Amino acid sequence: MQKRTHVYFMPGMAAAPTIFENLILPAEKYETHLLEWVIPETDESLEDYSKRMLQFIKHENIVLIGVSFGGVIVQEMAKFLDLQRLIIISSVKCKHELPPRLKFVARTGLFRIVPTSLANYVDHFEKYAIGPFLKKRAKLYKQYISITDKQYLDWSIKQMVSWKCEKPDEKVIHIHGDQDEVFPVKNIDNAIIVKGGTHIMVVNRFRWFNENLPGIIETGKLIKRT
Repeated sequence: MQKRTHVYFMPGMAAAPTIFENLILPAEKYETHLLEWVIPETDESLEDYSKRMLQFIKHENIVLIGVSFGGVIVQEMAKFLDLQRLIIISSVKCKHELPPRLKFVARTGLFRIVPTSLANYVDHFEKYAIGPFLKKRAKLYKQYISITDKQYLDWSIKQMVSWKCEKPDEKVIHIHGDQDEVFPVKNIDNAIIVKGGTHIMVVNRFRWFNENLPGIIETGKLIKRT
């Protein structure tokens, strides 16, 4: 019997593991594990938080995949692991790939005044949304946002915009959408580009991932079909 590869997924900021619910890897080759956010300690460093997340890794020589801010976390976790593959989706490989507006927020400290407590109004948004588009968007928020804790959100935004990474890890496999509105593709280097992919493409372009992710895990590249 072929030994299966263990694949761990880390969701994006405040997101639930359900963002991966439609991603299906061949069961005969892979076993998937969904990581979840934990609330950071007061003034906990990104390095210490990432070390704390290691307690949830139960296997060796794994594939580690992170989305958005989860992509930053898995890159920090990877410093303490021997991995088969490290993959980030809709994320950045170093602070230089952050868009100018986020660099400005980091430089000026404006992240301190972001009204993260508004996340507590997700339930109200769902209740009072008017029209099919807003109702659909509210349902998505409700389904995929798992953490509305202000301490977590304040910490996450600060860590994201203030990430100190100067040079990308050459082992990182980066998958990015050309329509990503959070991390515009023009700032991204050396990535597998998904045409039409947005920041939430792991949710709404899951068929692309089901078709291509196994090959990327095996080879580190997008296998072009003829």
